[in-house]
Amino acid sequence: MKLTIKLFDSELPAPEYKTEKAAALDLYARVTTVIHPGEVKLVPLNIALQLPKDHWVLMAARSSLFKKGVMMANGIGVGDEDFCGDNDEYHAALLNFTQQPVTIERGDRIVQMIVMPRERVELEVVTQLSGKDRGGFGSTGKK
Repeated sequence: MKLTIKLFDSELPAPEYKTEKAAALDLYARVTTVIHPGEVKLVPLNIALQLPKDHWVLMAARSSLFKKGVMMANGIGVGDEDFCGDNDEYHAALLNFTQQPVTIERGDRIVQMIVMPRERVELEVVTQLSGKDRGGFGSTGKK
């Protein structure tokens, strides 16, 4: 699959797989950003994309992001195929969960991106489902 990408700062690396078997591409912070306790800041990720037809982007925190004292405020990020303009830079919404300011440095790898195929679903609304009830949310393995 070929992905068309624009870098806003050509001095930073393009997204890349860090190992041969990596599932996601690492994305870099474009600017140094200070996030105060309890604050959410948008950190620009230095990319705009033109995705292949019927594809979308899933952005997730790198597994080490919590060590910096921040997490993705919205859990994950979704990039739609039609978010593809010349100035449509991807951002990560980061929440500082510590009691101290956290600095994300320019060039820090903070999130990872997976490009996935998109298939639209057709909804069939019913009044009752045919499956057996499992016992409610969080009930797996409980007796």
